[in-house]
Amino acid sequence: MNQAGAPASVTEFEERLLDVSRSLPKRLKQCADYVATNTDRIAVSTVAELAEAAGVQPSAFMRFCQIMGFSGYSEMQRLFRDSYVGGWPDYATRLDHLRGMGEQSGPRLLAEFVEAGRASLESLLKSVDPQALEQAVEVLAAADLVHIIGLRRSFPVASYLAYALEKMQVPAMLHGAAGRLENASAIRPGDALLAITFSPYSAETLDLVEAVRANGVPVVALTDMAVNPLKKSGATVLSISEVDFGAFRSLSATLCVAIALSTAVGARRRA
Repeated sequence: MNQAGAPASVTEFEERLLDVSRSLPKRLKQCADYVATNTDRIAVSTVAELAEAAGVQPSAFMRFCQIMGFSGYSEMQRLFRDSYVGGWPDYATRLDHLRGMGEQSGPRLLAEFVEAGRASLESLLKSVDPQALEQAVEVLAAADLVHIIGLRRSFPVASYLAYALEKMQVPAMLHGAAGRLENASAIRPGDALLAITFSPYSAETLDLVEAVRANGVPVVALTDMAVNPLKKSGATVLSISEVDFGAFRSLSATLCVAIALSTAVGARRRA
């Protein structure tokens, strides 16, 4: 790696980060510390979002990028977007990563995941916009039928929401992708769509959101802090920041939002 130029790979980036972080001033050290534990955010976040998360001004984060050898944030982000072009690591790779960290015992893994969940819950009130949450409740409570979609990692959250709304006598329908069966035609005027997806975003979920928004159906979305198509679709977006451990993502904060949202919708319909 040429110290005068930008790192050519994520591995080189990590090596340089280790080298420079020891001598950085306080604000730039905050940038380095945040990036070291949240490299997955670089590919999908704006410089303003990362700066806020690190507790610094965007100008300080831009200076950090330059110290790392990049002309600016866009060049640094491009490196990570290229590295994630094939999506997140498969589970075999993630397990290998845990073994490499020496995290193999059940009790130790439980402690680490509990800590990730605790950190996710602590940041939840800062990441969810109260006005957006109230608007989401209004949209779903007013719907004739709430359609829910959340695939792959998001499916447990979608399943819980469908279960909770049904128990509260809120008409709801859970959508899936089994057998390539699509239920978009079941969504009618007066209904609402509740979509859950996180980076890397489900193409099926994004397609359904686009289709129903084109027909004027309101959408409520549970997603992450990244810049993504859901935030440009006109949906009511609830941004949730989850802490990862070993490339495995916590769902603690997302499920907490799901519980609060479903309970509030049920209560609003009974009012």
